[in-house]
Amino acid sequence: MINKDIRLGKGLGKIKFGLTMDEVEELIGEPEEVEESDEEDEFEHQAWNYWEEGYSLYFDKEDDYRLSCIETANREVQIFGERVFEMSRDQIIRLFADHDITNYEEDETETGENRLSFEKEMIDLYFDEDQLIAINFGVFISDDLEVIWPEK
Repeated sequence: MINKDIRLGKGLGKIKFGLTMDEVEELIGEPEEVEESDEEDEFEHQAWNYWEEGYSLYFDKEDDYRLSCIETANREVQIFGERVFEMSRDQIIRLFADHDITNYEEDETETGENRLSFEKEMIDLYFDEDQLIAINFGVFISDDLEVIWPEK
């Protein structure tokens, strides 16, 4: 379906942050499921789920429903040309360090997974034990909290 290279702050393959829902649908087709955010969610959004491919695409209302975040469990995705789902947590930390990204935080989620967060790069990696199970990454945000849309 799509090129599986995660480009930090930019998107996944040809799916770029900042695209409208129509542009995304034109690129990759209709989602298998569309979820609306709950009232208690901090941000009003729509999630487009492509379960078969292992992707969820998030469109925030405050960004005029432009694509701002992608979550994936697709085992073929790559970061810096490496298939990260085949790597251990330590190997992934080394991969980021090899690209001068060394500032990360770790915590445990309410559901028991370990989350590795590279906040400046807007990417979270979720692990069960030492196994990567999901990646959530989004458009870059400036120090004064402005969205930095990639160039089209």
